Amino acid sequence: MSLEANKALMRRFYEEFWCRGNADAADELVTPGFVDHQLPDGWPQGRDGFKRLVREWRAGFPDMHEDIEDLIAEGDRVTGRFVLTGTHEGAFLNIEPTGRRVRLTGIDIVRVEDGRISEWWYNEDTMGLLRQLGQLPPGSPW
Repeated sequence: MSLEANKALMRRFYEEFWCRGNADAADELVTPGFVDHQLPDGWPQGRDGFKRLVREWRAGFPDMHEDIEDLIAEGDRVTGRFVLTGTHEGAFLNIEPTGRRVRLTGIDIVRVEDGRISEWWYNEDTMGLLRQLGQLPPGSPW
């Protein structure tokens, strides 16, 4: 695929999964052997684990939206820098709803194989998210 086609795939990754919450788009957009390099312990790899992750985020933040700040492609890799916003209205990774509005930044790197995403690495401001949800101890420097 061309670099522009890979970037278009990454735009769909953000739109379908993180803006629309369409976990079933994984059947079209990720390979059957998809590898998420940061899945929580005990979660299944592949499409099933990814769909579960999308559903977990959308359950916790039903109005979640990700805006793409940068999108860079080279070879079979695409890197996206994003800003996520949403309201914590449902349980999320064992954190009860707080009703708080959150904003966090992150970076995704995907590997594209035959027009689908086959691997995913990401780094997001998890400490900032926990702080915004009131999950860090009082006086924490984070």
